[in-house]
Amino acid sequence: MKPIKNLFCLFFTLIFTFTVVQAQDQQLESAARYKIIKQNGVAFVGNILSQDAREILMDSEEVGQVYIPKHEIKEIIEIREGTRAFTGELFSTRYFLTTNGFPVKKGDNYVQWNIFGPDFQFGVADHFGVGIMTSWVGIPIVGTAKYSRELGKNVSGGLGMLAGTGSWALPEYGLVLPFGFLTFGDRINNINFSAGYGALFMERTELTIINKPTDYSTNSVEERTYSDGEGRPLLSVAGMFRLNSKFSFVFDSFIMLAGQDKIVENIQSRWDEITMKETYYKVTETKKSYSLVVLSPGLRFQASENSAFQFGFTGIRFEGEFVPVPIPMVQWFRKI
Repeated sequence: MKPIKNLFCLFFTLIFTFTVVQAQDQQLESAARYKIIKQNGVAFVGNILSQDAREILMDSEEVGQVYIPKHEIKEIIEIREGTRAFTGELFSTRYFLTTNGFPVKKGDNYVQWNIFGPDFQFGVADHFGVGIMTSWVGIPIVGTAKYSRELGKNVSGGLGMLAGTGSWALPEYGLVLPFGFLTFGDRINNINFSAGYGALFMERTELTIINKPTDYSTNSVEERTYSDGEGRPLLSVAGMFRLNSKFSFVFDSFIMLAGQDKIVENIQSRWDEITMKETYYKVTETKKSYSLVVLSPGLRFQASENSAFQFGFTGIRFEGEFVPVPIPMVQWFRKI
């Protein structure tokens, strides 16, 4: 239970940090400003000094006064009182492993490149998105669906589903994971709680001992294939907190609760020196079910609206031991 206690300590630390950041957010600029996003994703924030048919002169916070040709401008956004200039809105719905309650819009499409494989996400309608994730060798292939919306001021939530298969290498395996989530905060500073139930379906092979009616001194085994499944409750606590205009602290977790221990019967064989034949017998053992806790803290760097990069480390607690993963969690976000 120690990792669970540590998780709660981290949760209250995140709550405290979130409260401090929220207090700082009250000191936002009162004057209206503008954010100009160029076609290449580069954005400038500041006051528009002048403009004509060809270009805009802006007093930007990034480089000072700059002329921006109008044919290079994708969007001009007025930054109203009480709002921030940069939200990273497209990628703010994701952490390292899980998603949150911030709604997507139609056309919000992006890819998340991981070391182990790609994750494509598509906003097919307002509040609803679908996606597909896999590894570089196509094992497994998992489809995703998510419906989310704002529930109140600084509160968002929704429902999601993951469904997949072991694909060409493990077609006998399947996965279904329905889940719900509730997010507090905005797209810059937030904390998210998720809960679901993961069910794994598979084909198993069972061996049965067959005694020969004419010769009880020996026996044989018969193989039978059948469908089986098992499931576990899943939980997650995640959060994101802006450190400065380009960096955010990102924390994610994945908690699979322990299930019931199972009594498993295995069939083994031995050579009978009397009958000079192989004989089979049952061996009963208890298969213990362990909880699994995955923790992933890290940093996200985002200098434009169209791309982001995040880097973190992962630790796993399983069978009563905590093991750090030697390979870092490295991910690239890119708008498509």
